Amino acid sequence: MKVLLVMALCLVVAFGLSCQKKVVTRIDSDEVTDLSGRWNDTDSRLVSETMVTDCLNHPWLSEHLRDVSKNPAVIVGIIRNKSSEHIIVNTFISDIERAYVNSGLVDVVASATERVELRDERADQSRYADEETVKAFGRELGADYMLNGYISTIIDQEKDTKVVYYQVDLTLTNIETNRKVWIGQEKIKKLVERKRFSG
Repeated sequence: MKVLLVMALCLVVAFGLSCQKKVVTRIDSDEVTDLSGRWNDTDSRLVSETMVTDCLNHPWLSEHLRDVSKNPAVIVGIIRNKSSEHIIVNTFISDIERAYVNSGLVDVVASATERVELRDERADQSRYADEETVKAFGRELGADYMLNGYISTIIDQEKDTKVVYYQVDLTLTNIETNRKVWIGQEKIKKLVERKRFSG
């Protein structure tokens, strides 16, 4: 009898779930959406833009332009996820690179992984492409500075309420001298509450 009751209950739940209608609505990619309270695309975009703007408004840039008279070349190195949640760091790195490139003040060079692919393409061109269009080896732009950092979190929770605190620390270092020319920090704090329905 209990087995029949459990099976009947499972059928009711399965039927109820199958009757739910999924509705998908397209929204603007710049629209702020925060469903879970976790790190999301809005956080990635806003933090990258804020930190790159801060980075470019410090003395290292004017010193570089004074000494070299051309845009500094920056490579975005490793940004570690030291947070308590799964964060796709490559999206954040892409947002940082875009903010640098769009500023017009910095040249961004390819990462180590990207360089391997580009070198393979040049090697392929040297064998198969028209001589007038072959791209030469030994012409790569060397980076002047490397940006590294990490994302960390602190979570404070009591019952159905929690505060998630994100801290992003980035450091820009002169590759030739190992001199840290900029250290930036951006913080986000989110209050996440689970409201119970009454009635």
